[in-house]
Amino acid sequence: MNQFVFNQRLRQTLLLIIIIAIGILLVAQLSSFIPGFLGGITLYILNRSLYMKLVYLKKWKKGWTAVLFILGYLVLISLPIYFSVTLISPKINEVLHKQDKIIAMVQQISNLIQEKTGYELLTGETAKQLAGKMAAILPRLLNSTANIIANIVMMFFLLYFLLVEGRSMEKSISKIIPLQKHNVTALTTETKTMIKANALGIPIISLIQGITSAIGYWIFGVEDWGMWGFVTGVFAFFPIVGTTIIWLPLVIFLYAQGHTWPATGLAIYSLLVTGNVDYLARLSLMKKMGDVHPLVTILGVIVGLSLFGFVGLVFGPLLISYFLVLVKIYMNEFSDTTTPESSDSD
Repeated sequence: MNQFVFNQRLRQTLLLIIIIAIGILLVAQLSSFIPGFLGGITLYILNRSLYMKLVYLKKWKKGWTAVLFILGYLVLISLPIYFSVTLISPKINEVLHKQDKIIAMVQQISNLIQEKTGYELLTGETAKQLAGKMAAILPRLLNSTANIIANIVMMFFLLYFLLVEGRSMEKSISKIIPLQKHNVTALTTETKTMIKANALGIPIISLIQGITSAIGYWIFGVEDWGMWGFVTGVFAFFPIVGTTIIWLPLVIFLYAQGHTWPATGLAIYSLLVTGNVDYLARLSLMKKMGDVHPLVTILGVIVGLSLFGFVGLVFGPLLISYFLVLVKIYMNEFSDTTTPESSDSD
């Protein structure tokens, strides 16, 4: 009997090793698609309730309803990008047709920096280095664009099958998780709360940054301040350098035009207000929408961005929350809660 138990344990261990090894291999090979996978899971959790109502109460067809959801998200993603490109394209064409003025402007800025600091910014050597760097950036930019498109396709592909096969997948996963039912429920609740709070908070925060930046552009005399505020709000979706891509060239342009004080004021405003309003808004929104501690939000964003990229804004705080919840579950399920007094009385 003991030999039989030993053989069973050995077979179980070997099977687990094979499963884990194959799992690690698959994750390593599909690591570039992790943002797409996480994005698909996010959209599924956000739309699960509405989808179930339409399919099981309204008797809509599963596949066509899933396609309808995907088309809706494609429109939501495409519209801001379309309007941003439409608004910026005339400005880009204007720049391309006035290259001499742009070169003169850059030279003027270089001369100004040389007068103030004694350092010559634009020389023949630096121009060659800049051209070389631009040539190196272009392939990376194209590769990054292709990776983003591939992840979007993966996100919608996964969303379709999660919606259509969602219930059966959830039942299978609940059977695999080695926890008591009430702890599985706790994990499910935490997942829904964190993902909804973060995913719904991101567009709200982008809207706040867009409005805040537009106010700054208006105060410091930027032409078409409303348009640039809208574009800044769209680029606020992209973390770390999102809004800087818009306001920094505007500051440089104001300096080149000789508007020193407005340019300096816009730079300070953008750094202190536009650049930080998203953190303040994120902390308050997460507290109100998900009762999330500010420390969890801050640490989660830092960890999530380095691990998952953009979707780390959603899954970083979730990862921190999972850690804390799993520690509580471990204490509840496996810690010895029997005190010496209670054992003596028995």
